[in-house]
Amino acid sequence: QVQLVESGGGLVQPGGSLRLSCAASGIIFRIYDMGWYRQAPGKQRELVARITSGGNTNYADSVKGRFTISRDNAKNTAYLQMNSLKPEDTAVYYCNAHRPSTTFISQADYWGQGTQVTVSS
Repeated sequence: QVQLVESGGGLVQPGGSLRLSCAASGIIFRIYDMGWYRQAPGKQRELVARITSGGNTNYADSVKGRFTISRDNAKNTAYLQMNSLKPEDTAVYYCNAHRPSTTFISQADYWGQGTQVTVSS
């Protein structure tokens, strides 16, 4: 059974920091690309940051220079360090594990349950 468990969300003042964690089980973590998405009320879910199995990263323009995604394959965990938080970062943040398709296996996607991040004074 695949599980992605997010933690680290909460209430923080503008300019503050949070670190989100995503602990994975039931998958071969090191072969999955890991991503963080967020969804604010009334808006579509959007990609925040992604790190490939090889360690390449990409970020949404809105978070570049403020957020850092990383992974620890020994701990089966992905992280999102969020600095200089703004009210517009307020959303539910979701962890995603993505296995690209190959000649022999199909694509797979798994999602965590989400963790609330609220940036407010």
